[in-house]
Amino acid sequence: MRRSFRSGGFAPESRLNPSSPRIHPTALIGPQVELGAGVAIGPYSVLDGEVRLGEGCRLGPHVHLTGQVEIGCRNVFHAGCVIGDVPQDISFAGGNTKVVIGSDNTFREHVTVHRSNSEEEATKIGSGNLFMAGSHVGHNAVIGNRAILANSVLIGGHAVIGDRAVLGGNSGVHQFVRIGRLALLQGNSGLSNDLPPFFMACRINELAGLNIVGLKRAEIVSDTRLQLKKLYHLLFRRKLALSVAVQQASEEFTGVECREVLDFIRDSRRGVCYKTRS
Repeated sequence: MRRSFRSGGFAPESRLNPSSPRIHPTALIGPQVELGAGVAIGPYSVLDGEVRLGEGCRLGPHVHLTGQVEIGCRNVFHAGCVIGDVPQDISFAGGNTKVVIGSDNTFREHVTVHRSNSEEEATKIGSGNLFMAGSHVGHNAVIGNRAILANSVLIGGHAVIGDRAVLGGNSGVHQFVRIGRLALLQGNSGLSNDLPPFFMACRINELAGLNIVGLKRAEIVSDTRLQLKKLYHLLFRRKLALSVAVQQASEEFTGVECREVLDFIRDSRRGVCYKTRS
């Protein structure tokens, strides 16, 4: 559904048709904006550029969607969110770069998501994620599905966050770092190395064992959890060179989840977290 609205009032048909967008009189909607059925836009929000907003999305007050932004259905943006502004990259030379967002995400107060720094890539966010107040997603980052970013989490450019990962409050992720599926980064911690799937990290690049709570919530069975625990011990507690440990683990562990960990480590370009918490 492609519509353009001027500020100053709701579209007349919205009073009769509940599927029509509901726009507060103080909101500003640019001529290129496309609004899906049932969208609600709160006071003083601004939508400009090539913004496409899927059906059922809700915007609180003072939300700014700008640039080329493609947003799926039923996303909720609380007060002060800024989505699609230019990347914080001093080499950025302009261009029609973009943000792509799935469905059923919640963006709490003052979340910022920057668009990519090149037209060949996009900043991408999947579906079902929770971004708590003040969290930030940098340019070209990729966020999977059902991840949780607690208050004031900072995600650097080109970082990759796997499905159902949990990042504690005030934690930071360096640019180009990857966090695997169902991994957990404790609050007030930082990563400049990759964090493999299913494991926890704390402090700066320190491993803290298996994410048992997350695995149970994801209904990973006890036999698999035991294998992952043994794999963690082999890789990081025996004090072997990581390349040697990976080779040995490849011969001993055949489960899908264990293979996921080993493949993640092999694919790492920044190196994985290796030091374990004492």
